[in-house]
Amino acid sequence: MSLLLTGLAASSGIAIAPAYLLVGSDLSIKKQHTADKNHEVARLRDSFTLTTKELKRIRQRAHQNLGQQAAAVVDTQLEILNDPVLLENLERLIRGNAYTAEWAAKVTTDHYLTLFEHMNDNDYLQSRALAVQDVYKRLLSHLMGVRLPDPNSLDHRAIIVAKNVTPTDTAQFDRRYVAGLVTDYGGRTSHFSIMSKTLSLPVVVGTHNATSQIKDGDLLIVDGIHGKVIVRPTDQQLEHYQLLAGEFAREQQVWGALRDQHTVSKDGRKYEVGANVGTLNDIKYAHDNGAEGIGLLRTEFLYMDQTKLPSEDEQFHVYKKFVTAMGEQRVVARTLDIGGDKRLGMFKLPHEDNPYLGFRAIRIGLAKPEILRPQLRALLRASAYGGLAIMFPMIATPEEFTQARDILDDERRKLGRAGVAVADSVEVGMMLEVPSAAVMADAFAPDVDFFSIGSNDLIQYLFAADRGNSRVAYLYQELHPAVLRLVKRVIDAAHAEGKWVGMCGEMAGNPLATPLLTAMGLDEFSMNSSQILRIRSLISHLNNRQLQPLVHRALAARSAREVEMLVKEYVPILRKE
Repeated sequence: MSLLLTGLAASSGIAIAPAYLLVGSDLSIKKQHTADKNHEVARLRDSFTLTTKELKRIRQRAHQNLGQQAAAVVDTQLEILNDPVLLENLERLIRGNAYTAEWAAKVTTDHYLTLFEHMNDNDYLQSRALAVQDVYKRLLSHLMGVRLPDPNSLDHRAIIVAKNVTPTDTAQFDRRYVAGLVTDYGGRTSHFSIMSKTLSLPVVVGTHNATSQIKDGDLLIVDGIHGKVIVRPTDQQLEHYQLLAGEFAREQQVWGALRDQHTVSKDGRKYEVGANVGTLNDIKYAHDNGAEGIGLLRTEFLYMDQTKLPSEDEQFHVYKKFVTAMGEQRVVARTLDIGGDKRLGMFKLPHEDNPYLGFRAIRIGLAKPEILRPQLRALLRASAYGGLAIMFPMIATPEEFTQARDILDDERRKLGRAGVAVADSVEVGMMLEVPSAAVMADAFAPDVDFFSIGSNDLIQYLFAADRGNSRVAYLYQELHPAVLRLVKRVIDAAHAEGKWVGMCGEMAGNPLATPLLTAMGLDEFSMNSSQILRIRSLISHLNNRQLQPLVHRALAARSAREVEMLVKEYVPILRKE
């Protein structure tokens, strides 16, 4: 008898294949003491060495396969593992209490996790807790001689089913064999969900009970369009979804025909649909998927592998590669955006109870010009080789933008005096992700060349709801009228000054948001490469003049659900979403 599980559609597509349960081995232990403390310390140190080597291998694969975001999570684990205080504390427990290495690791891990539980629940703390658990799991596996589930060992086409999938798991996937992914936990805007789109696989997250309801080898249908998982489907269900899969494949072929065309709506308005990228490897995916530029170049990847800050020349050579690879297309580079859940090893950020609202992004750049100035010089030098634009993240006040732009202008003058080539015109804009900036968009608009709306942070700050916290995930609503009103306010303020507006958050790749964004006048969309052709195809079917009543009704609506129904009423091709 078939079973239907529901979750969140995190990456579109339909897959039909047997299940492969990626479930952890039994690493449960009991309290034990040792008569040979030196032996236990030696075992502990060996486990640290083996785990470090293992994580470095995984990190290399993560960076190659999924880019900076996946690698950054492994960096967090390596940072924890390489903290000398951790090893000292473990050795102290062994020598002071005669604990075995396993029990010392458990006591220490439980202590850290208890601390996290008593702090404010947010995405950063959740990611740190996951990182601590992953390090503990790997240390314990080496101490106990137990093999962990290895996604890389999969040798047949299957759908991965897991409680949660970390980037360290995802980095080991062989794309030849992984047909789809299903998890118990996770949200549509979690780091894993965002990265999974790069794999171009159907993904359903947040089912709550997939691992307990699905057995290894069960035939599954994963509907990544509607967020459904069918376990042991009937013949009729198989036939239905095989037809849907064929229809989806044909849609992708139609989308592919748009690859070398401009994005133009049915009523003749041109748009730009670009890619969010984090490494040079992402350029190929951007080109293959018809990106019309790079709407977000995450520069953090240049800093993640370093024990010291990258030099101006090192940065320049990398930025130049991005710019030249995109030809005449625009590349929008975001200055270093660290803090929150993104950490660097070369200098320690202060501990903060709520790092998402703390010392991060441009706040660090302005406080530490030794970081910001070399990056701006490198970007300005790279601008001579193509259409480079620069934007500052996390701007909250006009004074912050003025201060950042003054530093940029100062470095431009210095380069000019030194005879260094810089483009005649470099667009300078800002990420619009803080509600105060959205409310005062008209005050910023005369001074910026463009806005890029970072919808992920803007929405979570607007609703005071951490998008990584499952308890308040229901408040993260891209289609809520409050979000739409802010977005329209920003677009109107920019257009009043003759400036363009882009969006580089997850909302930019949401088909249900597309008709509203085009009709409100958004000029540029930037998203994961796998979503580009679908959004470009949808835009080509839209008549913005006919959608103006939809915008008025959506702005006057009371809920995201009401807006969703309105969109489907006005745009019939979205009724299956």
